Amino acid sequence: MPVQLLPASAAAFAPRAASVNVVLGSKVEPWLTQTLKRINRVKRPLNSVPQHQRCLTETLSNTNAIWTLTSIMLPKTPEADFKRDDNNPLVEAIMNYQLVHVEAYIVHVDMVLRNEVAYKLTTDTIDALVDYHKDIFCVDAKAATYDWSEKEQQCKKLHEDFVQAINKFVFRTHVSALEGLEEEGAGELLCGKSEEVKTAIANLMKPLLPPPPRIIDVVRQAPLLPSSPANTMWAQPTLPSNALPMVDAWRVLPSSPSVTSTDSQTSPTWAPMGMSDAQLSPTPAYSQPYSTAGFFYSTPQVTAPIPAPLPLPSMLAPAQCGVSISMGMGMGGGMGGMSGMGTMGGMSMGGMGGMGGMGGFGGWDRYQEYATIM
Repeated sequence: MPVQLLPASAAAFAPRAASVNVVLGSKVEPWLTQTLKRINRVKRPLNSVPQHQRCLTETLSNTNAIWTLTSIMLPKTPEADFKRDDNNPLVEAIMNYQLVHVEAYIVHVDMVLRNEVAYKLTTDTIDALVDYHKDIFCVDAKAATYDWSEKEQQCKKLHEDFVQAINKFVFRTHVSALEGLEEEGAGELLCGKSEEVKTAIANLMKPLLPPPPRIIDVVRQAPLLPSSPANTMWAQPTLPSNALPMVDAWRVLPSSPSVTSTDSQTSPTWAPMGMSDAQLSPTPAYSQPYSTAGFFYSTPQVTAPIPAPLPLPSMLAPAQCGVSISMGMGMGGGMGGMSGMGTMGGMSMGGMGGMGGMGGFGGWDRYQEYATIM
């Protein structure tokens, strides 16, 4: 892309230069020669490129060489102060609007690299546009938006940006625009170029935008972890008041070695303790959740019965042996029959208990024989 060559007079806030920068090619176009002959009252020789360059530079450097780029209809007062006349809209428009001519002067002509002409707005045009932006445009913009804390500062900054932009504004167009050149270097843009100038100036007037609405973050409660205090009730289950107490697995006594534990059969529990403290009751099957003897169900399952020694006569109390054995064996036989060991087992154990009560130790000898057979 060719480098944009602009003189120092095209910079912002720079005064107009005494001479216009004109660059011509090695060959002059015929239309330029005809234009220069048309605008010059005094006939000047135009036979070479330097003669064309000298004539064009002197013409565009004239103080009266002011071009009218476009004309803009702007309001005289803010919209709130408009004078209304419903009967005659034309009179209302005349009273409320004014026609501002956008004038400029040429600062640069390039017919070698870019074939363009650069225009810079005059000081009077810049002042008129700045006053309009401050007194009318900004007032209407503030009235059209809601109030917020930094509204005045934003409006002030908006005006400052416009002042900088309008002073930097340079309109570029093709060199064919020089065909509209008139006497003393004045001129007017042709071929619809004035609409481009009007659009470019309108784009410099930025609207006053309020700040976007703040996005309110929805604070979601963090999920409760099992270790949090609010979930302690879930971490440690509580037992109902009527639940049976827990019993360790090693406290459950094994069943008789001669009976196999199944879902449909149970065996009595024999404990090596004194008959006065013993509570003989059937051991529940492993499919039941709890037993009637007060033992809580234990998760470890016993796969094979553990043999336990039978109580010997020497382990029992020496006093009242016959009565104790008769009562113990009678109860053992009756409970054994209730626990499902079988009709034969219950009857045999019950009979042995009765015989022990009548015969003393004679029944105990037969009981040992019966245990040996089983």
